Amino acid sequence: MGRILHIGVGNFSRAHLADYTQDAGAWRIMGVSLRSATIRDGLRAQNYRYGLAIQGQAVKPITVFDSVLVAPENPRAVLQEIAASDVQIISITVTEKGYHLTSDNQLDVADALIAGDLAGGDPRTVIGFLARGLAARQAPVTVLSCDNRAANGDVLRAAVAEFAARAGLSIDWAQASFPNSMVDRITPATSQALRDATGDPMAVPTEPFREWVIEDSFAGPRPDWPDVQFTDDVAPHEMRKLRMLNAAHSMLAYAGTLAGHTYVHEAMGDPTLRQAARDIMAEAARTLTPDMQALAPAYADALIARFDNPHINHSLRQIAMDGSQKLPYRMIDSIRALQGQGHPAPALAAGVRAWITFCRQEVAEGRDVQDPLAAQIAEIIRTGKADNALLQLIGADDLSQAISG
Repeated sequence: MGRILHIGVGNFSRAHLADYTQDAGAWRIMGVSLRSATIRDGLRAQNYRYGLAIQGQAVKPITVFDSVLVAPENPRAVLQEIAASDVQIISITVTEKGYHLTSDNQLDVADALIAGDLAGGDPRTVIGFLARGLAARQAPVTVLSCDNRAANGDVLRAAVAEFAARAGLSIDWAQASFPNSMVDRITPATSQALRDATGDPMAVPTEPFREWVIEDSFAGPRPDWPDVQFTDDVAPHEMRKLRMLNAAHSMLAYAGTLAGHTYVHEAMGDPTLRQAARDIMAEAARTLTPDMQALAPAYADALIARFDNPHINHSLRQIAMDGSQKLPYRMIDSIRALQGQGHPAPALAAGVRAWITFCRQEVAEGRDVQDPLAAQIAEIIRTGKADNALLQLIGADDLSQAISG
């Protein structure tokens, strides 16, 4: 039986990684929460079992978790598990901000948490835990990022290597692989209505669709995950998803919230926003590889149908979080690619402007922007600086003219 150590036990991992692993059989998962004991406590109260409420299907029992460690309670236990020889895969879903990177995907050594981890003592970040745990490891391991970052495995490996170099740690890189991957499954927050309907306080709602593409570069054994596409090159699949699905989602989050909507399917009922989503997908499709361009029209139609689903109450504000981390590869990369082709990108530019307007409205109305750069965003807005200062935060100040329209 194989073992997976999974860092970041939120709803997405419990609807995606855990679902696939449940279907594979013969593997178990130990979870790690980097911050709160809430999920651990909830799962422990029901023997680490919960129901996956797949829309239109019976609630599926998920029984693959053995336990969940809470890092602040026992960081040494987390380090021991990262180094444990019977852990073959360390998987990660900590969201974009959890990697503590700059806008150009470098380790943000000025970040307070990263600086603290580099100073020694017990780690608090996934990068610090991985670097120190891998330095103590003597067996092969696959470190599998399942977060929505372009080239997520390459970026994670570089961040860990940078941390290790600065901390004077020696890692046997020949034994550690960091495959790139692309994950896709719309998974909203759990509602009280679902808890009441299922009698399960830890139930997770999700859509029937699921997709996982992984670079076939594992350092050791892997589960027999059904329906996973193993490939030599994840990038075309990843680009399709990030630039079409995620870009449209972000636009809907900002423009939809500004228009007074709460959920994705409500925003899709707005004809203007519906067309804007289609336009973003069409612009993004022009930046893809020829093979993916051929698939793009059907993929866009499938995305529209998924966004329309009235049974998946996917909160726009949930998607709107951490925009400074998401927009660079959801929209900015596409705008640059289209510029290089000599094409304008009005829909994508409008999506970036919606983020700027959203941030300005949040600050004006006294709400905290949910973003790791919230303090900088608020300072820019309160001091009356121009939009270009916000674009600079996401590494896009060179595109000011293209985005301003």
